[in-house]
Amino acid sequence: MSADGFAHSPPPGARADWTIDQGWSGYSQAEHQVWITLYERQAALLPGRACDAFLKGLEALDLHRSGIPDFARINVELNRLTGWSVVAVPGLVPDEVFFDHLANRRFPAGQFVRKPEQLDYLQEPDIFHDVFGHVPMLTDPVFADYMAAYGRGGQRAMRRGQLANLARLYWYTVEFGLLQTPQGVRIYGAGIVSSRAESIFALDDPSPNRLAFDLERVMRTPYRIDDFQQVYFVIPSLQALLDATLQDFGPIYGRLDGASEIPIAEILPTDGVITRGTQAYALEKAKAAQ
Repeated sequence: MSADGFAHSPPPGARADWTIDQGWSGYSQAEHQVWITLYERQAALLPGRACDAFLKGLEALDLHRSGIPDFARINVELNRLTGWSVVAVPGLVPDEVFFDHLANRRFPAGQFVRKPEQLDYLQEPDIFHDVFGHVPMLTDPVFADYMAAYGRGGQRAMRRGQLANLARLYWYTVEFGLLQTPQGVRIYGAGIVSSRAESIFALDDPSPNRLAFDLERVMRTPYRIDDFQQVYFVIPSLQALLDATLQDFGPIYGRLDGASEIPIAEILPTDGVITRGTQAYALEKAKAAQ
């Protein structure tokens, strides 16, 4: 969870690396109940939709218990499995802080939880999105390596001024990625698994395009931040995603410098098309906004 344009000094009460204490003992019973409601709803929906790595991670970390998880507790198992830990931050953090945490196997998570009336949508990521959505995948060694590699890549991209392209990679993999499995397409992106509506839309709705993952294609494709995605990219495996990230991005950035953006709903002749979407949802929303 990063943001551009922030002052590069931490807010009052935060440490130099922008971390804060989670303050787990301060959560109210009402806040714990919001977590339980969200957890139980998603846990009932995701089997057969989320990938095995996510479901195994959810079980390994025991994120249900009696409410909002204590980072100190879940970090014991997470660190044992992949060397990662979750650290609390006061909200969105500057890019260089975000990338430094990822490169050092620390996942920065918000520690506030949404209100009961915000169960279905919240603009800023809260603890449910950050911990339920992201952290189970960090128990998988391959995906854990991918996230650390992304953090190191982010540091390099900042020096080159290529953050916009790299942000698209994060969006279409970590947040809204789909995975091809022998059983069919499954979800691994945090923005999908933490959302009841998008967990259904991403797999079942005929509207969006679902295309085979191609690194440069993804980095040329804008994304939606305010609604369901118009395109999802499907990776063949977590290992393939990691391998794509470990290559030298220098030549890729050189090619991207002279490349135009690909319109979000466009399908190229070179695309591997898994589902050619109708775009009906996006067209209807655009019509209603006129």
